[in-house]
Amino acid sequence: MPDEKAKKKAGRAKAQASHDPAAMRRADAAHFPGSSVHASLASEIGLRIVRGDYPPGSILPNEAKWAETFNVSRSAVREAIKMLMAKSLLASRPKIGSWVEPKERWNLLDRDVLAWYATAPDREAFLRTVQEFRHIIEPEASAFAAMRRSDEQMTEISLACREMGEAANLPERIRADTRFHLAILRASGNDLLVPLGVLIESALDHLFVFTTRQVGDQRRAQKLHEAIEKSIRLQRPAAARNAVHKLLADTDEGIGRGRR
Repeated sequence: MPDEKAKKKAGRAKAQASHDPAAMRRADAAHFPGSSVHASLASEIGLRIVRGDYPPGSILPNEAKWAETFNVSRSAVREAIKMLMAKSLLASRPKIGSWVEPKERWNLLDRDVLAWYATAPDREAFLRTVQEFRHIIEPEASAFAAMRRSDEQMTEISLACREMGEAANLPERIRADTRFHLAILRASGNDLLVPLGVLIESALDHLFVFTTRQVGDQRRAQKLHEAIEKSIRLQRPAAARNAVHKLLADTDEGIGRGRR
């Protein structure tokens, strides 16, 4: 039989933990997905800021209030606030606290901020902004890829294009679609486009989910992507540029249907 003293000791420890605020915070922290409490907390607060719960200029609740709201430690709150300050969403000053910075100061090329923006209530406006960015970048990037791509890069582009057509479901198609466009940016040979493409990867995912659901004829969308792939493979920069323009026009139409 188990030792009675050990059982009583275990019972006292369990009872103590049930009344220990730190232990309760640790238990509650499990509700936050991700690798750390402060990163998950920063994500929750950041999403609230981007969706407009706390407009620019508003003062956020203090550390104690956040700690109470989410049942976490004040040190986790401080680290979360630091993360949001690094993304330029917040500024802070002693005796005043933290406040939301003007929107134009936000680091919209931050991966997290892009992801929060893409799920905000006015996400369609943001997706149109992403689409405008694509109009500026992708046609010329594809033309450069047609001139500069290596055989290995071409294989990556072709594989992503083929996997789009063979995808069994929407998530698979979206992943292949994003890989296709990022592979073209890498093949352009411009060192600045590569990290830029990685940063907007999340925004592209959300854009493609939205537009793919609006497009009734997936075969047409696939043929537009295949035309880009073929032009790059045959090293025809002008044709690649024109093929991208046609694809973007089709995506513009899909966003427009989403507004109706």
